[in-house]
Amino acid sequence: MAEAVNGGRSSRRSRRSRRANPDGTMTLIEHIYEFRRRLGWALLFVVVGGIFGFIWFEQHLGVIPSLGDIMKGPYCAIPAQQRFDGGSGGCKLLQTVPFEAFMVRLKVGVAAGAVLLSPAWLYQIWAFIAPGLYARERRYATIFVSFASVLFAAGAVLAYLLVPHALALLAGFGQEQFVTALTADKYISFILSLLVIFGVSFELPLLVVMLNRVGVLKYQQLKKWRRGILFALFVFAAFATPGSDPFSMLGLAAALTLLFEISIQIARFHDRKLGRERADEGWDKLADDEAAPFDYTPSSIEDDSTTTPGPSSRSTDDIT
Repeated sequence: MAEAVNGGRSSRRSRRSRRANPDGTMTLIEHIYEFRRRLGWALLFVVVGGIFGFIWFEQHLGVIPSLGDIMKGPYCAIPAQQRFDGGSGGCKLLQTVPFEAFMVRLKVGVAAGAVLLSPAWLYQIWAFIAPGLYARERRYATIFVSFASVLFAAGAVLAYLLVPHALALLAGFGQEQFVTALTADKYISFILSLLVIFGVSFELPLLVVMLNRVGVLKYQQLKKWRRGILFALFVFAAFATPGSDPFSMLGLAAALTLLFEISIQIARFHDRKLGRERADEGWDKLADDEAAPFDYTPSSIEDDSTTTPGPSSRSTDDIT
């Protein structure tokens, strides 16, 4: 029995190897098994990251403060006379049900661990998809994911910097009659949702650039729609940001406006360059019934990449 199991595993590994399977073809069942394997590794990395985040919640990592202190930072920035301290004189969140602290710690730990180990579990997804792409498609996808990660992180950082001002403003209303006592679950949910909303919103300009690259959006269209899009960005910021504070809304709207303007200028330079290339190749002088000067010679797999199969086949070996 053990020999049969080991033989089956060895056979599957050999089919994933380039030497044994140079064209990278796989059956549907093998695709499903490979997807299950990659998904299992991705979930394992998320679990490991969650355990690390759960421990980090109360432990300092050298000069790096604990995750709990980082998450409490915006709340502790509220003036002491405006927040509830429970008589301890410190800065603590309020627990209203027995397991609230545990669930909050687990939620924050999993979120932080998933972000820290994102290269590991994203690689598993990439390793499943990338072998079915041409080298040029892989290059575009790599650039897109890289910029998307940077923009998401920038949006999350901006949200974290704006939250203390927003909380201080909201806690300042009726300070003679009210004291701010935030429950841990609602406060952490507010912080995490704000980080995610800002991070995802920062991907919108990147989407505009990619649509311009593939020819869906032209600079002239974006220029004509600029005022309407800017108004829509402010409306989106007003509805997307939780709470009613103006700091979060104006901060998100201003950042999106700046990024959108940058994306418009990128589209402008791209369309200008594309126009010059079309003029040099004589495309603008072609009649409507005249064939375009394309090269119709089919390319082989080796012309694109000696190690990359075509879209109709997929290799599942690790990209090294």
